[in-house]
Amino acid sequence: MRLRDCHNFGDFRRLAKKRLPGPIFHYIDGGADDEVTYRRNTTAYDSVDLVPNVLRGVETVDMSVEVMGQKLDMPLYCAPTALQRLFHHQGERAVARAASKFGTMFGVSSLATVTVEEIADLAPGPKLFQFYFHKDRGLNDALMERARAAAFNVMALTVDTITGGNRERDLRTGFTTPPRLTPSSLLSFAAHPGWAWNFLTGEKFDMPHLSGHVRTGTNLPASVGDYFSTMLDQSMTWKDAEKLCAQWGGEFALKGIMSVEDAKKAVDIGCTGIMVSNHGGRQLDGARAPFDQLAEICDAVGDQVDVICEGGIQRGTHILKALSVGAKAVSGGRLYLFALAAAGQQGVERALLNMRTEIERDMKLMGVTKLSELSRGNLRWR
Repeated sequence: MRLRDCHNFGDFRRLAKKRLPGPIFHYIDGGADDEVTYRRNTTAYDSVDLVPNVLRGVETVDMSVEVMGQKLDMPLYCAPTALQRLFHHQGERAVARAASKFGTMFGVSSLATVTVEEIADLAPGPKLFQFYFHKDRGLNDALMERARAAAFNVMALTVDTITGGNRERDLRTGFTTPPRLTPSSLLSFAAHPGWAWNFLTGEKFDMPHLSGHVRTGTNLPASVGDYFSTMLDQSMTWKDAEKLCAQWGGEFALKGIMSVEDAKKAVDIGCTGIMVSNHGGRQLDGARAPFDQLAEICDAVGDQVDVICEGGIQRGTHILKALSVGAKAVSGGRLYLFALAAAGQQGVERALLNMRTEIERDMKLMGVTKLSELSRGNLRWR
């Protein structure tokens, strides 16, 4: 299978599985517990049908949107995800360049493997920094100031990782960051010589935003679940979020909102955006899918804050359904991570091109020329 044969999410996933050692593939691919929520994040879109209109003159469509003050050329951006140089040696550099080429936003994680400073040089387009609230207050201050100095446009505080989810695939495979060298992991690396060569002979693996502050996960191998459970501050409250919002003083979002009550509180503390998300089904299994919860959140706060639907997006039709319900835009991680693992920057560009092509085609088939024409009138729930 080659990159040119990748026409959809499943194709990229299959190619990534061939390119990656087992523990690393399953880290991307897995969820929490029985992975019920992970699966539901995508199948939720099957519960709603699109009702198209015809004869609307759709030769030219405009799929641009403004989200949290940022003009995007399409209503999809690359959600922040950790550890990207584990998946491909180009890591965040590849995603930054691809997102910039397609005129969309790139989210950079606190647990990134490339610095915000370098990303700022690589990607002149809109950039979001995803903030984890650590016990180490010095680290928290450093993260915010580095993002500010690098002229990042949006700050997003992740609020659904107060402890690590039960990611049983990682427990079975022994996945850690950095990878722990064991007989089984070495065997998996040897079976994927291209990945192993780039990882072992290239730039030393690091999470540079954390270096000098913590050893766990940077020099001392740990699972992501253990990192969340031991390094992040479980005492975080709404007062802390409000203080961070004021400290940032610009476009500020909460990532991981799933209830109407919390959405209203986000508005009250001054947020300009919320990401309706369950962390890709990697935290609380049995939690509702973002798309299932989207309507009541949009009804409650959609006129006061930009609502982003995040999780399970695999098709252009998924995006149009979320926008029809009331989301301002959507974001996703796995939809570009598998493409990154499959072929680096070229893979991410092809994934974004596929999605842009689908959005444009599906808008025309729906009979709309701009996203504001989408509404719940175009939907029927089964």
